[in-house]
Amino acid sequence: MVLVQLLREQKQKVVEAYRKRNIDAENIVEQILEADDYRKSNQAKLDSLLNQSKTIAKSVGELFSQGKREEANKLKEKSTALKQEIKDLQDRAGSISTELADLLYQLPNVPHVLVPDGKTDQDNEEVFRFGDIPEMGKNALPHWELAKKYNLIDFETGVKITGAGFPVYTGNGARLQRALIQFFLDEAVKAGYLEVQTPFMVNEASGIGTGQLPDKEGQMYQVPIDGFYLIPTAEVPVTNIFRDTMLSIKDLPVKRTAYSPCFRREAGSYGKDVRGLNRLHQFDKVEIVQITEPGLSYQTLDEMLEHVKSILTKLELPYRIVRLCGGDLGFAAALTYDFEVYSAAQDKWLEVSSVSNFESYQSNRLKCRYKNSDGKTELVHTLNGSALALPRILASLLENNQNENGISIPEVLIPYTGFHEIN
Repeated sequence: MVLVQLLREQKQKVVEAYRKRNIDAENIVEQILEADDYRKSNQAKLDSLLNQSKTIAKSVGELFSQGKREEANKLKEKSTALKQEIKDLQDRAGSISTELADLLYQLPNVPHVLVPDGKTDQDNEEVFRFGDIPEMGKNALPHWELAKKYNLIDFETGVKITGAGFPVYTGNGARLQRALIQFFLDEAVKAGYLEVQTPFMVNEASGIGTGQLPDKEGQMYQVPIDGFYLIPTAEVPVTNIFRDTMLSIKDLPVKRTAYSPCFRREAGSYGKDVRGLNRLHQFDKVEIVQITEPGLSYQTLDEMLEHVKSILTKLELPYRIVRLCGGDLGFAAALTYDFEVYSAAQDKWLEVSSVSNFESYQSNRLKCRYKNSDGKTELVHTLNGSALALPRILASLLENNQNENGISIPEVLIPYTGFHEIN
């Protein structure tokens, strides 16, 4: 969550920055500052009374030892009244802290200065493009027809087993999925990321820590009887490894990668954009996460962008990078770049990765800190990126590599698939 100190010291600058998100934050920022003033005032009174209570307790003991029972008993009566007042202030402190947290949870991250103005994904800014758009013949098929033709994905059986958005991969389709996962993990490990395997369900504290809760509970699958949530991305459990953790400067940067299935309700999604693999409720993804010193986080963001670029280049897919505008920026992110691959048969760009810097927004919730070079405690910066999400990568590979004889496999994947063509 946003640091109250930042809101206090740079109130107008922050309010103006929120306008990029199309948010008028003036009122809620003022409420937060008022609640924080009240918290400080209450705490000052509490500290003062606690000191008085300690002084009285010491005096009572001394008076009793001196045989001055009457004076000691009078002070004990005062101490009893003081303890009740202290309890009232402590109870009030708890409710004030809850109120302040609830207000802060409503505020998304402050957008970085590079975030462009805009309201929808149509206002995102293209910053890089690689590869030529393939020219497909008039008989080119979309991936859902290719999947059926070559027995790669059974969408209908997935509907029978669970529902729409839960496909069954079969034969070479399943092998291609497994090959992509292994390839992505190997590339991450070669880039210095430590592979971890984490739970696919998390508790509420983990969801709050990375910003999925309370903002996105409507998009998450829940297990109410146990208070768990199915993860929308491995970012959630991987980053929460470092919740309530004090790191040293020598621990940084932390680099982790993980494969996981991802579960998203995608409530309200409909139409042609959800056909086939375009939008699923369950899909596979390899995630990369970094935790860094604040002064190095944007250098780290560039490094993560280069990593994703290298994977897409090796897959020989045409892609572009867009910088998300304020209206399309995720709740917890300060700056996000999306990677989109070109899907030839659908004649459209498909998002396959988001790479984001959350600055201290997540670490403030997580209470993830480090000792800097001066020995002072400071919040770390957290970053994450998809490297990569599989469904639309698979869709683009099938569509862009189709030919009269079948579907060719990119050279880099052949050692993983064990075959060079699907036919």
